[in-house]
Amino acid sequence: MNERSGTDRPLLAVENLQVQFRTDEGIVQAVDGISFTIAAGETLGIVGESGSGKSVTNLALMGLIPQPPGKVVAGQARFQGEDLLGMSPAALAKIRGNRIAMIFQDPMTSLNPFLTVAQQMTEVTELHLGFSRRQALDHAVAMLERVGIADAGRRIFGYPHEFSGGMRQRVMIAMALSCKPDLLIADEPTTALDVTIQAQILEMMQQLQREEGTAIIMITHDLGVVAKLCHRVNVMYAGRFVEKAPVERLFAQPRHPYTLGLLESLPRLDGQGSNRLTAISGSPPDLAQLPDGCAFRPRCPYAIERCASETPTLVDQENGNRAACLIDVTTSPRVAETKRP
Repeated sequence: MNERSGTDRPLLAVENLQVQFRTDEGIVQAVDGISFTIAAGETLGIVGESGSGKSVTNLALMGLIPQPPGKVVAGQARFQGEDLLGMSPAALAKIRGNRIAMIFQDPMTSLNPFLTVAQQMTEVTELHLGFSRRQALDHAVAMLERVGIADAGRRIFGYPHEFSGGMRQRVMIAMALSCKPDLLIADEPTTALDVTIQAQILEMMQQLQREEGTAIIMITHDLGVVAKLCHRVNVMYAGRFVEKAPVERLFAQPRHPYTLGLLESLPRLDGQGSNRLTAISGSPPDLAQLPDGCAFRPRCPYAIERCASETPTLVDQENGNRAACLIDVTTSPRVAETKRP
């Protein structure tokens, strides 16, 4: 994967995004002041454990946060100069599915089980592109063929349950790309698929990106997917970004203990380093009861006294990464044993 600098004029620029949820335990800060950009034709990975805020971030951009209990309390998200967070629902609906599309993790729950694939795919282009019923159907068949569904002219009249998991995900991708969006948000698009189908889906997304120049935000906990597909990576923990880096540098020179822990929990395929896998101790924090100081401190093997009272912010590292940490993990001999996919 070629490194990109991210210095091109951004297609999307998110600044200080904050999303809260009201719960029985109190206010939960699901996303706590994150900022990022993505350029046209670039793939940005957002990686972290379940509950870190990855999906909430992108649901907020799409105007899909349930209100209540959720609420976007601050921030801007400028897409081609327009603030998505300040748009009316009607204006955002014209962009969603058209200029910005989203692939969800589970196509069985994202596709309507009571409607044929044809009904669901043609609705998108009839609404956003003004296609006639015949035009929309021909376009939908062509898109299914493009994503590798054989006999698409017949299969399109089937229902979601008549497709395998991999085929349903291909349908979701075909639907998402039907209007040639400028930005595709892919939320764990290969999690439920076996490794063979996963590789096919990722290769297909790369090919479509090369052909159309679509920007992709890849939300995942799978660093193997990140290594294959992404140009830059933002590592997320407890609603905040804890490290940002080009993908090659993140794997070669991690600068946050959480990033290092994620890498150490994966096997290496290059025959170097130890064969022992090291899990991150403990569990992700309860966002309603975050510890003082650094949220990762209770799980961090490098924590020092300052970590209990100071909340670190993203700062530039000597290698060019940005990391939110009060210590220098490069002084630890464990870095030499980092496991990379």
